Amino acid sequence: MELATAAVAASTASAHQSGRPNGFSSPRASSWSPSSSSSSHSLSTSRFQSRRRRLPVASTAVELREASAGGGDSVRVTETPQPNSSVKFSVEVPPSICQECYQTTLMEYSKRFKVPGFRPGKIVPENVLLNYVGPQHVRAATVEAILRHTLPQALSSVEDKALEDSVRILTKFDDMNDAFSLDHVFRYDVAVDVVPELQWSTEDKYKNLKVVIEIDEIVDAEKAAELELKRRRKSLGALRVVSDRGLQVGDVTVIDILAETITSDGSKGEKIPSAEATGFQLDTEENENLVPGFLGSLIGIRPGETRSFPIQFPESFDQESLQGVRAQFTVVCKELFFRELPELDDSLAAKLLPGCTTMDQVRERILERCKEVEKTAIEQATDNAILDQLGKLVEVDVPRAMFQEQGQQLYGAKLLQLQAERKLDKDQLASLSSERSVQEYLKSERENITKIIKQMLAVGEIFKAENLQYSTDQLIKEVENSIEEFKRYNQDYDEGNIKQQVQDVLEAAKVLEWLKENCTIEYIRQ
Repeated sequence: MELATAAVAASTASAHQSGRPNGFSSPRASSWSPSSSSSSHSLSTSRFQSRRRRLPVASTAVELREASAGGGDSVRVTETPQPNSSVKFSVEVPPSICQECYQTTLMEYSKRFKVPGFRPGKIVPENVLLNYVGPQHVRAATVEAILRHTLPQALSSVEDKALEDSVRILTKFDDMNDAFSLDHVFRYDVAVDVVPELQWSTEDKYKNLKVVIEIDEIVDAEKAAELELKRRRKSLGALRVVSDRGLQVGDVTVIDILAETITSDGSKGEKIPSAEATGFQLDTEENENLVPGFLGSLIGIRPGETRSFPIQFPESFDQESLQGVRAQFTVVCKELFFRELPELDDSLAAKLLPGCTTMDQVRERILERCKEVEKTAIEQATDNAILDQLGKLVEVDVPRAMFQEQGQQLYGAKLLQLQAERKLDKDQLASLSSERSVQEYLKSERENITKIIKQMLAVGEIFKAENLQYSTDQLIKEVENSIEEFKRYNQDYDEGNIKQQVQDVLEAAKVLEWLKENCTIEYIRQ
């Protein structure tokens, strides 16, 4: 059993290299967003598929017995379900099997080593071989042999539902080595993660699904087209110095910003570096990212004037450390401009949008583009809403191995995206690829990773239940595209993993397509 072999190797290695970090080799690019790679639900899927056969795990401990290879005493195994879809096996190996493994170990050493005074292949007396090899090495090798011999028997009840690379020997190798005796029962504990059971909150599961999608006004093609035309017109305008009045909405000003916290007694506290700036150019028509109340406190300010005012950061502020914080802002107005805009006539058409000769053409083409964006955004919002709803309808006891694999793939995809955008150099990539960085990401994103796994498992079950299919040509094409992307950024890849991940993406697309046709969808424009 490959699972058992890997577990023994890991346990033996840990005895010689305790605390060795796993490391995070290279990021893997994989996205589970069928409609758009920019989806907030962009995710990669792991090898652990819900379509694998799932067998129920007993709710109470179950004793299993397996005959030994020699037909003598049995290995006694007590199976106990654990949290996170894990199963613990307490294994008791009788002395007869320990003796058998011990003799096998001696035979292997006898073949491997050339003991002085004995011809190759000649049987070496036990005491001579022990003195030559060292009893401690024979003991350790015997313990490893016992594990290799008994682990497949111990894990046989979950062999067809165990998750890859999830077997872990709970008993420390040193403790097993110290406790080993040919005259006594050899004991150890081992655990393995299994494919989790998916529990639906309703009897009809995903049938009769109802989804409400809120469409932001910025997605509205008509309004988006107006904003785009306004933006293009502004880019052709000229800034003129204001000298006879204060700041108005529509102006552009250059300011210096200082910020300090306000303590509970009203006195000044610490500086807030992230809220400070020098020579900051503020366009008063683009104020969506400003703290509420900031722009209003500056209306009327003149060049050379300094204003100080308190503001409380909203509880929903992006920077968590500033949520709800009261701050005192001091702003110095350095320069003030108004924007002189060109007339919107046909003579401006070519400058607004190359290839156009009239303003009607400009408006029409901008609107067409915005409608395409609107369609894509609505499709993506629909997919996201369906996936969110699916995640709420299922409960899953997420296995540790599945969480780790899914989280690492998400983190890898994030690093690959940053690298593709040329936001990371080699040193930064190496730092962010460290085991510590990966674990910090897994901790901070636990809720999101768990949600994604629930959605993934739900999609897999629907794909199988509804007998959905995708074409082989689609699979081949997408695999080739993914491999090409890895090669473009000189990243290592496993073609088998890529194929599995592409299959998951295609499954998700088919499931979303089916759900859109078989569920109730309501769109609400905000």
